[in-house]
Amino acid sequence: MEKDWKQVFLTGEFYKAEMAHDLLENNGIHSVILNQKDTVYKIFGDIAVFVNKTNEEQAIEILNEL
Repeated sequence: MEKDWKQVFLTGEFYKAEMAHDLLENNGIHSVILNQKDTVYKIFGDIAVFVNKTNEEQAIEILNEL
């Protein structure tokens, strides 16, 4: 990821990352999902949601409600 992006959510389930992403987008915060899951062994790896560092605190507050 670029240096101005901060991870605000980490999960092992893609649907949870989608929920976090949608919640942030609905609140006006642009977010990106980074899928680091292994394509063969699905139990390895995580899925992270990133936002611009200027929105990090607001995004964390929103996601705490999730």
